Amino acid sequence: MPPALPPRRLSVAPMLDWTDRHYRHMARQITRHTWLYTEMINAGAVIYGDPARFLHKNECENPVALQLGGSDPAALAQAAAKTAAFGYDEINLNCGCPSPRVQKGAFGACLMNEAGLVADCLNAMQDAAPDCAVTVKHRIGVDRQTDYQTVADFVGTLRSKTACTTFIVHARNAWLDGLSPKENREVPPLKYDYVYRLKREFPDLEIIINGGITTNSEIAAHLQYVDGVMVGRECYHNPMIMRDWDRLFYGDTRAPIELDVLVDRLKHYAETQIAAGNGTILRHMARHYLGLMHGLNGARVWRRMLSDAALLKPNNPELIAAAWAEVQKHAHTRQAV
Repeated sequence: MPPALPPRRLSVAPMLDWTDRHYRHMARQITRHTWLYTEMINAGAVIYGDPARFLHKNECENPVALQLGGSDPAALAQAAAKTAAFGYDEINLNCGCPSPRVQKGAFGACLMNEAGLVADCLNAMQDAAPDCAVTVKHRIGVDRQTDYQTVADFVGTLRSKTACTTFIVHARNAWLDGLSPKENREVPPLKYDYVYRLKREFPDLEIIINGGITTNSEIAAHLQYVDGVMVGRECYHNPMIMRDWDRLFYGDTRAPIELDVLVDRLKHYAETQIAAGNGTILRHMARHYLGLMHGLNGARVWRRMLSDAALLKPNNPELIAAAWAEVQKHAHTRQAV
């Protein structure tokens, strides 16, 4: 059985092209306890690609989960074994992505129509990585499946056929026909009550709610009904929303990080990554920092400097300090988050 892990009261959602190791390093400086998730990585890429490219993480990231995409139990087992060797705490199976590319590979949200196959996948992953928690992230239904019983049957089948006890539920349907991935994050209506009902009917499971959550007050409200909350895009565009999570939701009495300390850590990190000589450039890291000054006077100049191709071209981490110096010239007035 996997070892006991910190509670998933808060987590940052897996987001394609966004939650790479550089973003996760930044997030971990802001919050000590929040669970972090990788982008979805295809099982085939883990098996046949460069493991260091797809699986490398920073030592500071834990607790951290890697999300896999796939539908072949044998391939997912191979990928899970490789993932576990890199020190991840959790391996999550994607059963929620609605993109056409994922559908062609017969995985993602369409797997919700094949609960038996999902069970086989989860069992194969757990057997291959016995020291990792194996979890699943899914929607409440596919296309026009609007009945609560759809998601209840999916969860119930996996509960009876696998050792999986953690279900991360995006509280929208996935419309595989007619909506883009972006529209799938916005158009299907949110049905938080379905997720709350899952927790009532499966009290022994860890139920995490996801979808459209953007404020600390919303997080607190959801935590009255479920075990945890996963936040996505708000954590990327406004990462300092995580600054008070340890205090508010984990009872940590330590002072949250100050921006000047964070900026200094990010500059040092960039220096270390560039000096390692593995092809990492400042732009790879700085693109994740653009939202850090959200709500501050000076946020615009911070974004402009850290996204300016001419300023980034010399690949000098001192640009981060220079952008911060410009922010400090403005009044330190932060809007409420």
